[in-house]
Amino acid sequence: MAALTHPAAEGRGARWYRKLSDVPTGVLWVIVVIWTLPSLSLFVNSFRPRDAQRSDAFWNILAERDPTIENYESVLTADATNNLTDSIVTSFAIAVPATIIPIAFATFAAYGFAWIDFRGKNWLFIATVSLLAVPLQVALIPLLQLFGDGDPFGGAHLTVPFTDKTLTVLPVLDLVGSPAAIWLTHTGFAMPFAIFLLHNYIVQLPKELFESAQIDGASHFSAFWRLVVPLSIPALASFAIFQFLWTWNDYLIANTMLGFGDTAAPTTVFIANLAGDFDNTDHLLTSAAFVQAFFPIVVFFSLQRYFVRGILAGSVKG
Repeated sequence: MAALTHPAAEGRGARWYRKLSDVPTGVLWVIVVIWTLPSLSLFVNSFRPRDAQRSDAFWNILAERDPTIENYESVLTADATNNLTDSIVTSFAIAVPATIIPIAFATFAAYGFAWIDFRGKNWLFIATVSLLAVPLQVALIPLLQLFGDGDPFGGAHLTVPFTDKTLTVLPVLDLVGSPAAIWLTHTGFAMPFAIFLLHNYIVQLPKELFESAQIDGASHFSAFWRLVVPLSIPALASFAIFQFLWTWNDYLIANTMLGFGDTAAPTTVFIANLAGDFDNTDHLLTSAAFVQAFFPIVVFFSLQRYFVRGILAGSVKG
């Protein structure tokens, strides 16, 4: 245990935490208040009518004394065919699978990179992590083509050299307009970061655990399921927070992949279209945005006790 506190063994994360602990509490509270003001103004304005929002600052609600919940009623139930309630259901249908799927695949991959020896492991890990540098935007058109809706030029095809024949590598998946297209897109682009984060945590687990499991005849799957998964809960929760926030607040992928379907728009697309052509409903943006932000806040505070432990994985060496 002494090695954990020795300056030579102290990682960058531990030094950062020690410096932060030296900051006066009053300064931290000032930062918290400043950081919270936009959210507070959003919350207060969500209870104010349109004219009050446009004419006075949010703190004047104390003088107005006419808070209303009509904004929430309008966005949640006003339009039976297009309301925020349906959008919330769609957002959950997108965010939950798009969080669970990459966690499942990345945990297996991280365990393999950490504790299974195979040829080219280091180079493959470097190549996987380097995919973090690939921007999502450059893949939207190829993915739309792959997930196409029956276009003869969709899918993935190769022309056979010296012939006029075409080899179909992947057929048209016909997924555009369905949440599955968004799941696959988010999964593909979340995998490099998920593998990197989980690998940094799993590789630190005591080697003696795996040696004992091996002596007892445990297979790699048994060691993974009975040892790695329970011990990696902090790292899994940290990535779950990142991925849920990213998929829940995503606009570009949701609007691109789901814009042609009959499924209700997710919350980000719904709110972006809420103002209307002539800003007749712009006063509803505050209540809709606060409802949209409520669920990520609940997720974060439910898992935040694991967040620091998971995100600092690999920063302190024992």
